[in-house]
Amino acid sequence: MPLANFALRLQTQLDASRRADWLAPLLLRVYLAPVMWMAGWNKAMSFSDTVDWFGNAEWGLGLPFPALMASLAIAAELGGALSLALGLALRWMALPMMATMLVAIATVHWENGWLAISEGMGLFATERTMEATAALHRAKELLMQSGEYEELTRHGSLVVLNNGVEFAVTYLVMLLSLFFTGAGRWVSLDYWIRRRLDASAAARTA
Repeated sequence: MPLANFALRLQTQLDASRRADWLAPLLLRVYLAPVMWMAGWNKAMSFSDTVDWFGNAEWGLGLPFPALMASLAIAAELGGALSLALGLALRWMALPMMATMLVAIATVHWENGWLAISEGMGLFATERTMEATAALHRAKELLMQSGEYEELTRHGSLVVLNNGVEFAVTYLVMLLSLFFTGAGRWVSLDYWIRRRLDASAAARTA
């Protein structure tokens, strides 16, 4: 009996926790929407430079049909940001956003390893990040000697961007989660549209 009572209480608590199951997808959406919007907006505002970067094989990505690819990336990111903000057609829009992340991982970040910011030690440190960290320490020493270090770092520490896959993979995993869970209850248009359709279907079959 004590074990059965414990299992019953645990089940009751789990059932109660499901009342807040809308919170996790909402927070993922709130986090990702500005990320996607800024990525798409920056590309759109410098469209010709974006096309050049997409197409140039020497200093860019070397992708075929760069104007088309840039347009698709911008549409996926700006459209995805609106979908995330409104919770509208999110499962469908997650697909092009994930595709954009996969292309970014393969063409931009993969060769740089995992870390987004260079670190000199740790599990994901590489020769590249260790050399960058050593150069950063030297730069800090020079700035300290010049007396400008405190002024230049009063809004944050100096770092070296490694541009690894860390952030892109994180966004990909978050989008994959939303693909399976949907936009969540209560604060998404998907929820209310589905609820309206279910009510109409129930009325027709009654």
